Amino acid sequence: MDTRRLALLCELSRLGTMRAVADSLHLTTSTVSQQIAALSKEVGRSLVEADGRGVRLTPAGRRLVEHGTRILEAVEAAQSDLDVGAEPSGTVRVAGYFTAIRDFLLPLLARLSTEHPRVRLLVREHEPAEALELLAADEVDLALTYDYNLAPAPVDRSMTAEPLWTARWGLAVPESLDVPAGDSAEVFSRCAGLDWIVNSRNTADETVIRTLSSMAGFTPRLSHQADSLDLVQHMIAAGLGVGMLPAGRTALPGVRFVPLNDPPVVLRAYAVARYGRFQWPPLALVRGLLLART
Repeated sequence: MDTRRLALLCELSRLGTMRAVADSLHLTTSTVSQQIAALSKEVGRSLVEADGRGVRLTPAGRRLVEHGTRILEAVEAAQSDLDVGAEPSGTVRVAGYFTAIRDFLLPLLARLSTEHPRVRLLVREHEPAEALELLAADEVDLALTYDYNLAPAPVDRSMTAEPLWTARWGLAVPESLDVPAGDSAEVFSRCAGLDWIVNSRNTADETVIRTLSSMAGFTPRLSHQADSLDLVQHMIAAGLGVGMLPAGRTALPGVRFVPLNDPPVVLRAYAVARYGRFQWPPLALVRGLLLART
């Protein structure tokens, strides 16, 4: 099986039309059509069928694309393995959430510029779901993501997730509110009638809040959304409600942190790449530097 033809079939699955594949790869439409027809002969099955003026994948074509994605990634990993001893060189495209970029990725820039000047970072700030979509579309090389122990992220077997660090989270409440420390459900029960502040671009903390509220016997009133953790604190200080925040943060005047125990709430950070890509020397370097910071 010619892997170049297999790559064309995978691109057809992703882009939808022969013309789009041809434009993307700077080929003619007839070349793309001929190569996919040749691939059909190689495997002995019809891979595409007419669909109006265009084509669509047959069931056999869709199954081959599922295998083909992994095959092509394995080929790329093997090619990268042949040059793992070379000085890392290239542009690593990273999508990650604000805290990971600010506290862990940006501090690497000075070291990269002095020790590995041929490695360049392109950085985009995105919440985990957005970053993983970009990774799946091959628009970035590395996604910095997170989930919670009480809201684990689904497993995508086409990607490799490397654990980076963990952080305990607590409940931030107005200082005047009487919420003594205790187990998590008991702490939440004291806030049953209050408004809750959740992330505006990710639902993981919302899932945690709903889970602990259910353990405490109530349905939370999710009234406000904010992406910035600093803004969440300011909203709590202004009396708009309560919300979860990293336990180690310095509290603003008017805000108090209540620990969450039994069960604890733990944020888990990951470096995620497409299967086999961590063998690429520039990406392996960045991953190693991130792990060293943890």
